[in-house]
Amino acid sequence: MSPQVSAIMLGVEDLARAKKFYAEGLGFTIDKDTRNFVSFSLGEGSPQLALYEWEAAARDAGVSAEGSGFRGASFHINPDSRELVDETIRNAVAAGGSVVKEAAAARWGGYYGYFSDPDGYLWKVTTSAS
Repeated sequence: MSPQVSAIMLGVEDLARAKKFYAEGLGFTIDKDTRNFVSFSLGEGSPQLALYEWEAAARDAGVSAEGSGFRGASFHINPDSRELVDETIRNAVAAGGSVVKEAAAARWGGYYGYFSDPDGYLWKVTTSAS
């Protein structure tokens, strides 16, 4: 039996800012909310998204909190239309995110763009809808 992923955790610099970004900007539903930790339900059968203060997450793992730039991962949202790709990116930016790559038609026929959350994590928003 394969292990099941129950959550993806992000270390964040400002927990209140990150919580607002994910709850208000992306519309994720808060599942647990404590002083140093917040988790979001991402849908039935999906892993949760957890936010943990950056320094505390590093201490918990026993590693240095130093680090920046590309973190070797991106997260993906797949709405059903180009309009929803644009809307998702607009909402993310309005909530404190930044456009990394403007949404545009892809060579493979889809449509996508990237934004980063306030802590620099990359999110790709993509659709295969024409």
